[in-house]
Amino acid sequence: MTDLTDTAAGPLEGVRVIDLSTVVMGPYAAQILGDLGADVIKIESPSDTVRVGHYKTTPGMTPLNLNVNRNKRSVALNLKDDTDRERALRLIDTADVLITNMRPGALHRLGLSYTDIAARNPGLVYAHAQGFRSDSDRAGNAAYDETVQAASGLVDIADRALGEPVYLPTIIGDKVSSLTIAYSVLAALLHRNRTGEGQLVEIPMTDTLIAFNLVEHLAGHTHVPESAPTGFPLSMLKGHKAVRTKDGLACVIPYNPQNYRDFFTAAGRPDLAEDPRVGGDAVDSADHEDLAALVDACAPELTTEEWAEVCAKHSIPMAPVLELDRAHDDPYVRDGHLLDTVEHPTEGSVRTIGIPLRFSATPGSIRRLAPVAGQDTEDVLAELDAATR
Repeated sequence: MTDLTDTAAGPLEGVRVIDLSTVVMGPYAAQILGDLGADVIKIESPSDTVRVGHYKTTPGMTPLNLNVNRNKRSVALNLKDDTDRERALRLIDTADVLITNMRPGALHRLGLSYTDIAARNPGLVYAHAQGFRSDSDRAGNAAYDETVQAASGLVDIADRALGEPVYLPTIIGDKVSSLTIAYSVLAALLHRNRTGEGQLVEIPMTDTLIAFNLVEHLAGHTHVPESAPTGFPLSMLKGHKAVRTKDGLACVIPYNPQNYRDFFTAAGRPDLAEDPRVGGDAVDSADHEDLAALVDACAPELTTEEWAEVCAKHSIPMAPVLELDRAHDDPYVRDGHLLDTVEHPTEGSVRTIGIPLRFSATPGSIRRLAPVAGQDTEDVLAELDAATR
């Protein structure tokens, strides 16, 4: 059982963040800032979507909630109530950062738009995330991860590579946008600290994922006129997948002809090691798919551990496939504290996801586990009253 860190730590100590967001995108971004030391106050209603679904003991304490709301204090306020809305505004007055993914119309009706808030707190970094950018004809459209995967071209990539227009089985649009919110907020804080000037930072999910996808998949359309199709060739191969070893699954990616020769020799196929397709200084792109099929066919000759030894010896890129059901027992995960068991005040023993970053001077910390909705309302409002008395 791992103990939580009692004292605040991290490079963002002293920064206050108001999390006025729901589901995953905004809350995960705010949690990252909290992990780095920020004081994060979550203003929420118990009907927040992330709190709906399976829970073990306490209503609203879902696995998803536990995974995106740690290092926060929760204040329950009904923003449609005049008194509670004024309390929310007073809290925002004390903040350095506001994160919200409410639709613009709702923000305007509640007096929480950037124009409204900047008039009260001109130094605030106001991070607004939504499905589509505000100056587009889709600005008011509802957006979910699947619609963003479609609108960003990710479904097209999957259809061309896999022959079926599937959605990636992870909420990549939400999580990539969360990371974008976090680094955008940090950049805006740097500007604010230099100039005293706050600003509106808009993070459209679709635009973010389009930019993310096109880094490699713009490919031959990078040049004008186009020199080749879109789609990164290696990623689009039919055989671009993990292989089955004698006892499991592994990613084995021979990168150059010598990698292939060493791989085939270890698999007991010296004939393939002499194949002219791996005899030169580089592998022809036209041969990648056939060679991937040969790697797939040879992989069952050794166990995953044996392949790990062979690949380490010959500098062949390789990693065992992490089985999520066994992640907590995986040596790499365990030794890096990427999953630790902690004691939650209401949920008992739970696993918490570690902080993946390493700071030599100002490490982040897990100081609080996800709160029950509204559990800190009295304490936070008492602090606010004392500070403004």
